[in-house]
Amino acid sequence: MQHFRNFCIIAHIDHGKSTLADRLLEYTGTVNKRDMMAQVLDTMDLERERGITIKSHAIQMNYELDGEKYVLNLIDTPGHVDFSYEVSRSIAACEGALLIVDASQGIQAQTISNLYLAIEHNLEIIPILNKMDLPGAMPEEVKDQIVDLIGCDRENIIAASGKTGLGVNDILRAIIARVPSPKGNVDAPLKALIFDSVFNSFRGIIAYYKVLDGKMRKGEKVKFMNTNNEYHADEVGVLRLDMEPRPEVLAGDVGYIITGIKQAKEVKVGDTITSFEKPTAEAIQGFEDVKPMVFAGIYPVETEDYEELRDSMGKLQLNDASLVFEPESSAALGFGFRCGFLGMLHMEIIQERLEREFNMTVITTVPNVSYKAYTKKGEYIEVNNPSDLPDPNTIDYVEEPYIKATIITSTDFVGPVIALCLDKRGMLENQVYLTTNRVELSFDMPLAEVVFDFYDRLKSISKGYASFDYHQSGYKLSYLVKMDIMLNKDAVDALSSIIHKDRAFDLGKKICKKLKELIPRQQFEIAIQAAVGAKIIARETISALRKDVTAKCYGGDISRKRKLLEKQKEGKKRMRQVGNVEIPQSAFMAVLKLDE
Repeated sequence: MQHFRNFCIIAHIDHGKSTLADRLLEYTGTVNKRDMMAQVLDTMDLERERGITIKSHAIQMNYELDGEKYVLNLIDTPGHVDFSYEVSRSIAACEGALLIVDASQGIQAQTISNLYLAIEHNLEIIPILNKMDLPGAMPEEVKDQIVDLIGCDRENIIAASGKTGLGVNDILRAIIARVPSPKGNVDAPLKALIFDSVFNSFRGIIAYYKVLDGKMRKGEKVKFMNTNNEYHADEVGVLRLDMEPRPEVLAGDVGYIITGIKQAKEVKVGDTITSFEKPTAEAIQGFEDVKPMVFAGIYPVETEDYEELRDSMGKLQLNDASLVFEPESSAALGFGFRCGFLGMLHMEIIQERLEREFNMTVITTVPNVSYKAYTKKGEYIEVNNPSDLPDPNTIDYVEEPYIKATIITSTDFVGPVIALCLDKRGMLENQVYLTTNRVELSFDMPLAEVVFDFYDRLKSISKGYASFDYHQSGYKLSYLVKMDIMLNKDAVDALSSIIHKDRAFDLGKKICKKLKELIPRQQFEIAIQAAVGAKIIARETISALRKDVTAKCYGGDISRKRKLLEKQKEGKKRMRQVGNVEIPQSAFMAVLKLDE
């Protein structure tokens, strides 16, 4: 075990961690020249296209230093705030972390939050200054920021470049010198922590784990302690570029196990695997279930695809433990699922993966957050869906979730950023100048205001230079109302939303205008209305497509024309009573992008 090193890479999005991971794999000879490509560990097409890491990836490398052979287990982690759950799982399986900071951008919000996660788990932090080859690099300034943040010596910060390979050997030496080897007892009963799982259509569910004590042998009977299920270890091994079977995986190492499990529910991330014959006394502590921040309905376009969508969501959940869903039905869209996501990017990725990996075309309803409603009788109701909100006459008060938001930006953009946050009902709590031209702003603001377009707008007003991170801070009393969108006096439940009373009029007007552009004209007039309770607060009308019924009447008596027009009027009235209005998918999506 003295020769094992387990470490992860943490950084803000786009600071070059996947490129640096490529260089580590290349310098240790884990990937040969022929298989080498950019972002080796990002296996999804989506990750390559967007240039972001969505899923944690584990890989084992061999390295020789001063005649000693070492085994390095690297777990690459995502950098976007929505995937911080993936990061927390990876950190739990490591003893050290490479903290990568872009030399041209400096420390950003997500860097700080991931760093605190690593410090809580007592990981050894190795600071690395990446992208040193860029002409805009500011090594001295950024080194000052790192020293201020973690209190390390300037000499311990390694200058590196993922592109040119500068400093990669120094990083490998630092890992061996500074990251402690795992502590564990090979002779103790088996105790292994599951930190990830993936679905393979031929082998079932493959669980990734780190062995804390004992050894995992091929063919032995194992028990998952949280679910109390027992399985045979058909195959165990370590994670190279491909899976590499081994007769046993020892304490301190990271590996995989195949037991032929077919149900996603049976593998819980954070569960403890132990031996059936000689079980360990207690399970590993400190892993909690993920809490979704944003809720939205996902419905199949064709109602008969409901079962297929259920299977697809189940398979997606295997690869993404932070997706939570339960069945629900809607009058407008039929049967579907109420899903919980970690944020808007997470929701977008799930929708895109459903379309690409499972060929499922889905409709997503307006996202909302979870509220707490208290009735006059003192009852408490959790509201995840606008339709769950009780009648306004019975409600005493409603509380909404608030977040502590941290924004790091250049001093040039402080004014617009503060204006944006105040517009989103935020309260400025603190303003700290990290350097002469970088400032950290702390806000207390409602999560519901951040859900829609906040991140996009923040990026555009700061020309991409602001970084954003948040964590939930609790619930606060708010004056909230439910706004319904009605087509021909029928409420469309998929477009309902819970919003602050002061915002209802503006938002209702915008949605009605947008729907007027997007809903195709019919043979009858369509009234689009926004209502709060019984009060209509905005209205738009889509005029009917009219056939010129008087075209054949040239000359003659006016009463003939009038008779035809009256007949048409009656027909339109009858049509309006029985006519259905089809809402295109683009209308649901457009509600999310009202400010564009």
